[in-house]
Amino acid sequence: MAFPLSSAIISYKHSLNVSITPSFPKPSFLPTQFVFCSNQMPTKDPARPARPRIHCLSKKTLSEELADRHDFPTNFYLSICRHGIKKLENTKVPRTGELALRKAIPANTSMKTIQESLEDISYLLRIPQRKPFGTMEGNVKKALKIAVDEKDSILASLPTNLKEKGSTLYASLIDGKGGLQALLESIKDKDPDKVSVGLASSLDTVAEIELLQAPGLSFLLPKQYLNYPRLTGRGIVEFTIEKGDGSTFSPEAGGELRKTATIQVVVDGYSAPLTAGNFVKLVIDGAYDGAKLNCTDQAVLSDSGLDKNGYNVPLEIMPSGQFEPLYRTTLNVQDGELPVLPLSVYGAVAMAHSEVSEEYSSPYQFFFYLYDKRNAGLGGLSFDEGQFSVFGYTIVGKDILPQIKTGDVIRSAKLVEGQDRLILPNES
Repeated sequence: MAFPLSSAIISYKHSLNVSITPSFPKPSFLPTQFVFCSNQMPTKDPARPARPRIHCLSKKTLSEELADRHDFPTNFYLSICRHGIKKLENTKVPRTGELALRKAIPANTSMKTIQESLEDISYLLRIPQRKPFGTMEGNVKKALKIAVDEKDSILASLPTNLKEKGSTLYASLIDGKGGLQALLESIKDKDPDKVSVGLASSLDTVAEIELLQAPGLSFLLPKQYLNYPRLTGRGIVEFTIEKGDGSTFSPEAGGELRKTATIQVVVDGYSAPLTAGNFVKLVIDGAYDGAKLNCTDQAVLSDSGLDKNGYNVPLEIMPSGQFEPLYRTTLNVQDGELPVLPLSVYGAVAMAHSEVSEEYSSPYQFFFYLYDKRNAGLGGLSFDEGQFSVFGYTIVGKDILPQIKTGDVIRSAKLVEGQDRLILPNES
C-alpha cells in the first residue's frame, strides 16, 4: 500500500530530529485496487476543478466496501472503470529520465513526428515472445520519409551558427552507422537486440538535433515572474556525495570501495525555467555544499535550508500538450492531465513544497524521487504525480541513490554545463 510523499516531507519540515518517514498501518495481505473517489479535495483556484482523493480498497471486498460508502456513487465508479482507468492505462508515460528529457525538448514539428514514430518502437519491443516487426518497419519507413521530404525545412529551423553541425548530425540520422537506414535493416533481420541498440542511437541523434533547434524558451513568462532567476535551456549539475558515518559506497564494476560517489542531474529549463533557474543559482552560490541528506522509502531529501536565501518560486508544472507551464496549481491526473516532466520516474528531481503554501515550492529544499511501480497507482503513476515541480532527472549515479542514508552529506554541488543559459534578475 502506497502513501503520498507529501506526508514524509511535511514530517521532515516540522522537526529535523524526528524521522521523516510516516507511520504506516499494518499492510493488508489482500491484493489491492486503487480507485478514484468523488468526495473532492478543495482547490484554491476557482478556475480549476477540485481534485478527487485516491483511496486504496481491498480487491477482494471491493464491491462490499464501495456499497458501504454512501459518498461513492456507483455510476461514478463504473464511469471511471470504463473510461478513466482505460485512459491512464493507455497513456505512454516516460519511464526513464532520458526519455522524459527527450520528449520535453521544444523542437520542429517534423522532428517531433520522427521522434514519436521511433519512440513507439521502444514500446513495441517490450511485447514478449513474437515482436511486431512489421509495425516497427512501418514506423521507421514513416520516419525516413519525413526525414527526407522535410530535410530543408528542418535544417532551416537551425540557428545560422549551428547549421553545419546540424547538417552533419542530420546526415548521420539518415545514413549513418546508427541511423534510420541501419535501424531498418536490423528490423528486417528480426534481431531485437540490434533493434534496441540501433533505436537508442537514432533517438540520441534526434535529441541532439532537437536541442540545436531549441536554443531558448518557446514561450513568454508571466510579467510577475520576470524578476526571478530563470534557466532558458538545459544544464547539468554534478553532486559529490559523502557518507556521514565514514562508511563507503559500493564499488563500480571492477573498482574499489568509494568514500564519495558522483551523481549527475540534467536540469530542464525548457519546461520549468523558474524552478530550474532558482536551483541552478543556489548551486552556483554554493548553497548545497555541506548539506545533509535525509531519506524516506520514497525520496532522498536535502535539508530544509532555513538559513539559505532562495526565491519563493511558484509551483511550476507544464502539462503535456501545452506550450507553457501552469503556475500555483496542480494537475488533475485522473482526468488524463499529465506533466511533461513526470514524477513517476526513478531519479526524478523536484522541489519540496513551501512550508507556507503548497501553491509554492520550497526556496531551497529539493528531493530525488525513488519511484517504485509496486507502490504506484493506476497506469503506474505515483500518487503524487502532478503535485510537485519536477525540474530534472538523474542521468549518472542512479545506482547511488538507494545507497544514500540519512546523515550522508553533499560535499559539493557544481554546475558543469549551462551557466550561459542562466538569466539573473539584474541581467534581464
